[in-house]
Amino acid sequence: MTRRGGILFSGMLVAGALSVVGCTMARPGGVAPMTRTYYIAADPVEWDYVPGDKDEITGEPFADSAYFKPPAKPRPVSMKYAKTLYREYTDSTFKTLKARPAEWEHLGFLGPLIRGVVGDTIRVVFRNNAKRPHSVHPHGVFYNKDSEGAPYQDGTSGADKKDDGVPSGGTHVYTWLVPERAGPGPMDPSSVLWMYHSHVDEIKDVNSGLLGAMVVTARGKARADGSPVDVDRELVTAFVQTHEENNWDADRNIKIAPAELANFMPNPKQPQQIYPYFVTFSINGFLYGTLPLRAMTVKKGQHVRWYLFASTNDFDAHSPHWHGNTVLINQMRTDVALLDPMVMLTAEMTPDDVGTWLFHCHISFHLAAGMQARYAVVP
Repeated sequence: MTRRGGILFSGMLVAGALSVVGCTMARPGGVAPMTRTYYIAADPVEWDYVPGDKDEITGEPFADSAYFKPPAKPRPVSMKYAKTLYREYTDSTFKTLKARPAEWEHLGFLGPLIRGVVGDTIRVVFRNNAKRPHSVHPHGVFYNKDSEGAPYQDGTSGADKKDDGVPSGGTHVYTWLVPERAGPGPMDPSSVLWMYHSHVDEIKDVNSGLLGAMVVTARGKARADGSPVDVDRELVTAFVQTHEENNWDADRNIKIAPAELANFMPNPKQPQQIYPYFVTFSINGFLYGTLPLRAMTVKKGQHVRWYLFASTNDFDAHSPHWHGNTVLINQMRTDVALLDPMVMLTAEMTPDDVGTWLFHCHISFHLAAGMQARYAVVP
């Protein structure tokens, strides 16, 4: 079969693609289309939302805010939780964790950053080390039914169902193509953010921690590693409302006698009563400014690209606010963004104000619950 002027993507010819039978044409800038392979496992881990037991915003030892402390009763859960997280390995043996570079420590409990450039193929070798089926479902990219990662009645069978939920101890290879429609649009900068997450039981899977970020860069605007050539620094921040009472490990995390548990269940007329006890409001899994400042440090005058997204829960709406500096979102100047559930966006910053600055959600009870971080601008 001959392909002219494009790649045949499952019966769809994508105009402008650069791979041709018998040869591979380089993109402008000399970066050729490639297959980028990631070895990612779902691993049971313990996650600490407040590492060091210190409120880094106030500088004081960590203690629950009075806003979240019920009368005469301590908070029924600690800030350490059994979770299941995506973690990256060096190869298909899944024996050696891949070290996370210092500048990416801020990803916290998010999975590894996946990169693609328009024209690429992304290949995720997924191992499920958890106790129940999980998957990897991507947003934005092109996939066939054997790489969707979501179980529902879609008329498929056999090999096309093996991606739906990888059993405990199992491995599956997800293959995603990166056509033009997965890359930046006419109003976008040179790279855009997409999300990936487990979709077997989307609610419990995400509450357990199985979500991550994927960045797609425009053709001709990428370095060899897939990062955009016109950006000096990239930061990924997920504003995540996590219901630990609906985590697959809730039985380990919420150690309360059944009779006492009833005292903490929400009043149907006031469902937010559950928030003080079982729900965390974090940025990348960090509360009260504990997101590592060293990994959130940029230089004055750099082109900094922020990728922001929210998670899946019912009231997962957030208003990220940068102190000290402003950003461009959709070519509009602001210092506050708006995130509804599952919304993904980019914000362009050229910082001009040196200092350590607050970065937080401006929704009042999220702020009180610790949805705060800091970033630093150095000369």
